[in-house]
Amino acid sequence: MARITYEINKGINRSIVFRGLKGQYIWYAGGAMFTVMIAYALMYVLGINTYLCLLISCCLAAGSLMLIFQLSETYGEHGLLKAYAAKKIPTRVKATSRAGFISKSKNVTADGKAIR
Repeated sequence: MARITYEINKGINRSIVFRGLKGQYIWYAGGAMFTVMIAYALMYVLGINTYLCLLISCCLAAGSLMLIFQLSETYGEHGLLKAYAAKKIPTRVKATSRAGFISKSKNVTADGKAIR
């Protein structure tokens, strides 16, 4: 009998990597390039010189890609989202009343009113 050999896909849970960009940064780069293309089209329709439109578009594309690669290297695959989440955490929680934490019975709301 001949043996059947099955290849194992060892990269099944790995994130997508394209030229050094990982995960969501690929989408950011695609969105940036789409935005640059729309900006070029708008400038061309407005009658700006074609070479000036091309120069501005190339500078915008290069700048946005450099920024995206820098963010990818600085924060890693999920670090940018974690940094945004960390900024949203409040530094302190201020409570002016304990009424929301204390209830006298099950038929009383947090502000002390009876439920009927």
